[in-house]
Amino acid sequence: MIPEAVKKHITSQVSIAPLAVFRFLFGFIMLVSVIRFALKGWIYELYVEPDYFFTYYGFDWVTPPGETGMYLLFLVMGLAALSVMLGCCYRIGIILFFLCFTYVELIDKTNYLNHYYFVSIISFLLIWVPANRSFSLDVLRKPAIRREYVAAWTINIFKLQLGLVYFFAGAAKLNPDWLINAMPMRIWLPARADLPIIGPLLEYTSTAYIFSWAGAVYDLTIAFFLLWKPTRFFAYITVIIFHMMTYFLFQIGMFPFIMILCTLIFFPADFHKKIITAVSGLKRYLPLSFSASIPSQQKHFQFSKSSNTIIAGILGIHFILQLLLPLRFALYPGNLFWTEQGYRFSWRVMLMEKAGHITFHIKEPESDRRWQVQNYDYLTPNQEKMMSTQPDMILQFAHHLEEKYRKQGINDVKITAETYVTLNGRRSQLLIDPKADLTKQERGFTHKNWILPFNENQQN
Repeated sequence: MIPEAVKKHITSQVSIAPLAVFRFLFGFIMLVSVIRFALKGWIYELYVEPDYFFTYYGFDWVTPPGETGMYLLFLVMGLAALSVMLGCCYRIGIILFFLCFTYVELIDKTNYLNHYYFVSIISFLLIWVPANRSFSLDVLRKPAIRREYVAAWTINIFKLQLGLVYFFAGAAKLNPDWLINAMPMRIWLPARADLPIIGPLLEYTSTAYIFSWAGAVYDLTIAFFLLWKPTRFFAYITVIIFHMMTYFLFQIGMFPFIMILCTLIFFPADFHKKIITAVSGLKRYLPLSFSASIPSQQKHFQFSKSSNTIIAGILGIHFILQLLLPLRFALYPGNLFWTEQGYRFSWRVMLMEKAGHITFHIKEPESDRRWQVQNYDYLTPNQEKMMSTQPDMILQFAHHLEEKYRKQGINDVKITAETYVTLNGRRSQLLIDPKADLTKQERGFTHKNWILPFNENQQN
């Protein structure tokens, strides 16, 4: 049996306004993001120019559809984001956006960012809720579909998802490098000492400690303060300050704005009704109107019993995975930041400064011929940079080289790699066993025993 206190947050009927505004703001920021991505030339740079792409394990079939195909894919994605924003053919729009965005995200893990993963998750959750039943062009087209109330879970799943993101981001900061050594803040902040007014303060070690500890406390507590009415307003001001500081200090793209807008879901219905009224009042400037007063015979939205069962199962699996994925690192030995086994998809945001250099050594046993690979012949500078510190990408590239040589008639080569990596200010160390033949190692989720142990005490 579900406790009554929990059941209330699932089945009770609440105003649809927060859900409708969330849909509108999410679609808006996604449309801006797609346009920004295209204008900066990143479609060509990241998905057309490279000759090779680091696919995710199990998703090798996800490949870029050529130059014309990539531009068309982003065009469809942008139109889908507009569809979501306006609530026009919403169900088709949100499904298309989720599929297009996630497909692009899976093409090359070189480009992995936590906020890309976050966008995929939010767009997936939006598929299952009636976010177009108010404040939408679908309602203008079919007034009978308008509803004033929805089940509380359709809004609370987004609060839960945001809470998990914040909490796991905070829990990930509870490590010695972040709390005791103030790393990597002690590296990053002095690099921004040229900023006006606050620049000189960023050179102090104490500032790095303040940022580190404040960041951990913020992530661990902000969702709770947003949920509690007496602290909600001040908590949201903190959200704005925190994310704008990260934007100006670290230039991390659209993520701060995405979080600032999405976090509005924590505010009550009256707040969102005011937003709807304000946007609807712009009808004199826009070729559309989101009228909030279209009549409807039914006020409450209800899923069918079978739909409720299916959606409950899908969302149940989703949130179980959201709880387990960030914890999977415990299945692997060694320093997580060093091995990066279980690092992605776990909300570990800006926790390390890692750089490396890698040289691949090739040996043809039959002739005993040896040579080294010029990585830039195959990879873009960014791909080479990311690959040189991530063991799974190193292995993947070694297999790619093996396949290249096989097509040239050079069979059964031995490929080893010498890669030195520095982590959070420590001296460079060998990342992987330089004697390990990478052509004999298999990709997968099992522990990579050819990764060398990390020396925690080795300092500069």
